[in-house]
Amino acid sequence: MTAQLIPPRSGVAFRLDEGQTLTVTDIEGVQVADLLAYNSVDVREVISSGRTVDYAETIRLTVGSILYSNRSRPMLSIIEDTVGIHDFLLTPCSEATFRHFYPDQPVHRGCFGNLADALAPYGIEPDMIPIAFNVFMNVPVGIDGRIRVEPPVSRAGDFIRFRAEMPLVIGLTACSAYSSNGGSFKPIGFSIAD
Repeated sequence: MTAQLIPPRSGVAFRLDEGQTLTVTDIEGVQVADLLAYNSVDVREVISSGRTVDYAETIRLTVGSILYSNRSRPMLSIIEDTVGIHDFLLTPCSEATFRHFYPDQPVHRGCFGNLADALAPYGIEPDMIPIAFNVFMNVPVGIDGRIRVEPPVSRAGDFIRFRAEMPLVIGLTACSAYSSNGGSFKPIGFSIAD
């Protein structure tokens, strides 16, 4: 598959066969992509932040890390990563997120709404959307446990590459939240290879 572009503040869904690789690229720099994965044979099996962080014993997931499902099975392996800073703590932004954090800004359906629309043809309902693996998102954790959302450190052309460890349905966005992207909205690129 040739490189695809996700326009700012939108999302897509597609199938990824076992063994294929998915490359997610920050086209212009300082942009986040929310990524979800579901077992394409049984979409009740879904990417799990809790299982992944528990088994990795770290929140700093990068090359060599495996993203696990809610059934403790490998879904995606990270095989290349030019950034090394991603988030697996925060849920996709939504209309409620905008009302909570950006009360003076127009409400947007956010990554949650974009993912819900993109994943609906695969039988995935909104209540089946968990915490996403937030590619390039920069969420420092202080020694007091407090978190902050800061602009990504990714630059134009930075990428992360995953290998599918089972047949998957992938949901992927160009994030819509102001804080996640340093106050700007940009596209995200992706490509699939055998």
